[in-house]
Amino acid sequence: MSLGLEGKNVLVTGGSRGIGRGIVHALATAGANVAAVYRTRSEAVDQLERELKEIGGKSTLIQADVSDSAAVEQMFAEYAEFADTVDVLVNNAGTISHIPFQELTEAEWRRVLDTNLTAPFLVSQRAIPLIPAGGSIINIGSKLARVGLPLRTHYIASKAGMEGLNRSLAKELGPKQIRVNLVAPGVIETEAVTDPKVLAAMREKYSNLTALGRLGQTDDVAGVVLFLASDLSKYMTGEIVTVDGGI
Repeated sequence: MSLGLEGKNVLVTGGSRGIGRGIVHALATAGANVAAVYRTRSEAVDQLERELKEIGGKSTLIQADVSDSAAVEQMFAEYAEFADTVDVLVNNAGTISHIPFQELTEAEWRRVLDTNLTAPFLVSQRAIPLIPAGGSIINIGSKLARVGLPLRTHYIASKAGMEGLNRSLAKELGPKQIRVNLVAPGVIETEAVTDPKVLAAMREKYSNLTALGRLGQTDDVAGVVLFLASDLSKYMTGEIVTVDGGI
């Protein structure tokens, strides 16, 4: 079954690692033209570039700090050489740290909020004139926005703010037939966890906490993004879709 994404122009922020990498892979495999944005050049970026060439189709990688307005403007100048529309925008770039609230500095608060909330504002605002009717904005949030955890106050505040942005932007862009939805992952296994003992402990813990008895994988999130990017979800907007295995 075709999702109808062949030839669609897609922009994914935070596309070189973790969930973003899985999303880029899925969209490219579905036939979309994918521009993946990364912050720092690394072996992960080089590897993604090789993998996209193997998948085939049209793709590009763009370096940008999406929390900086000047960098976002330059990013879109480079994107204009790749495509003239943004049929699908995926706001995935994010960061996290674990700090007791009383020890949380203003600088770290701003760093996390700027990356997780200001960046989707900057990128979406710049992308909207390029999004045609029927286009889709997909925000990657977190299940924690509705749960809360110690040591992550700044992170959870940013993800809760993203949910508010998502709901309001959906209503504002609805008359233009642009959909805005948010995917809220639970705990997802990524390459960031490199210690085999830590990974084994995580797998054991979440096999007991989730209804499906396992940790989430990046393709579990990517599958929902494909759905929201396609016309299969053409009557969905302003929604928050939780992907957490029934935790």
